[in-house]
Amino acid sequence: MFNYKYESRFALIYLSVTFSFERPYFMKLAIIQHAPVLFDLKNTMRKVAELMQEASEANPDLIMFPEAFITGYPRGLTFGTKVGDRSAAGRDSFLQYAKNAVAFDGQEIKQLGQLAKNHKTYLVIGLVELGHTGTLYCTTAYFSPQGDLIGKHRKMKPTGAERIIWGEGDGSDLQVYTTPFGKLGGLICWENYMPLARTWLYQQGVQIYLAPTADNRSGWQHTLKHIALEGRCFVVGCNQFVEKSDYPEWLFTNEDLSALPDIVSAGGSVVIDPFGNEVVAPLWNRSGIMHAELDLSLLVKAKLDFDAVGHYARNDIFDLTKKSR
Repeated sequence: MFNYKYESRFALIYLSVTFSFERPYFMKLAIIQHAPVLFDLKNTMRKVAELMQEASEANPDLIMFPEAFITGYPRGLTFGTKVGDRSAAGRDSFLQYAKNAVAFDGQEIKQLGQLAKNHKTYLVIGLVELGHTGTLYCTTAYFSPQGDLIGKHRKMKPTGAERIIWGEGDGSDLQVYTTPFGKLGGLICWENYMPLARTWLYQQGVQIYLAPTADNRSGWQHTLKHIALEGRCFVVGCNQFVEKSDYPEWLFTNEDLSALPDIVSAGGSVVIDPFGNEVVAPLWNRSGIMHAELDLSLLVKAKLDFDAVGHYARNDIFDLTKKSR
């Protein structure tokens, strides 16, 4: 058992988390590396259903989709923005992007829950969320095999020009979820470069660490391996495979996309074990559904010589608190 403290404006509350051995020995994953139907919510939802149907033939315990799969990571777009200036065409692009975002009180969330229930699997999927005030967020949604929305996480710090189109999450949803296979949670893309955010997940005992992303550079693979070794957890990286031809034709009128390469996102989805080894090697330059079986006994074996928030911690020197929201 380990303790961590949560800071509220009223008191410091100490929480206890018990590490349990009462779990299955193996967990089966399906990782989706595909492109959505960009800027098209209806057809992207249809594609999600088709991909889940295909992935479910292997009876996975969890199906994972990339960052912003519904309805796309808008790589290469400026939305007509410059410092001190915005264009009418860019606002038109943003209008279409927002019209195809997902509200959590909308029918798409119910449809996703029903898909998880139909296939008796956990579903984790990245989507562009339409907040109730009109702000968009980059969000990960978690569904149970019973079809329930068990949680969501808004990206706390959009990276670079993402800040033009996505708002910041407030961190109140930075948590892990208990499953029969262990603790499930994660961060979105470059949130994974935030050491304190990672540590907060470690303190909650994360064991199946999910890292949906839009980063398809080779250096990202090193990041995922480091997290696996640091957190002594399984790390699942999931990215889109996108080609220039996937972009809708009307978008080329609003945006200068001449510099886009033919392969816009090469993928690189991967699964890493708690010792930093590849369970499934990265998938590059094509779409596909990757399947992995996780040996959960490695979660215990890896803690013999390192536990960043347990026996390897120096709580007499360092203390992490999370402000309440």
